[in-house]
Amino acid sequence: MAKSKQHQEAHGIGQVEQQLNNQMEAAEDIQGQSKLDQDIKKASQRRVDPLKDLSK
Repeated sequence: MAKSKQHQEAHGIGQVEQQLNNQMEAAEDIQGQSKLDQDIKKASQRRVDPLKDLSK
């Protein structure tokens, strides 16, 4: 029975995460992304050049 309860809790956590993601996306649609969020997204998508990063 413990496995079943753990499974239910894990599923519940997944639902909570999905709901929070949905709320975050809705807030972005209404308010727009913050400058910090935009900068983080841009930095996460840039190509990585380890040699260039070392020279800084």
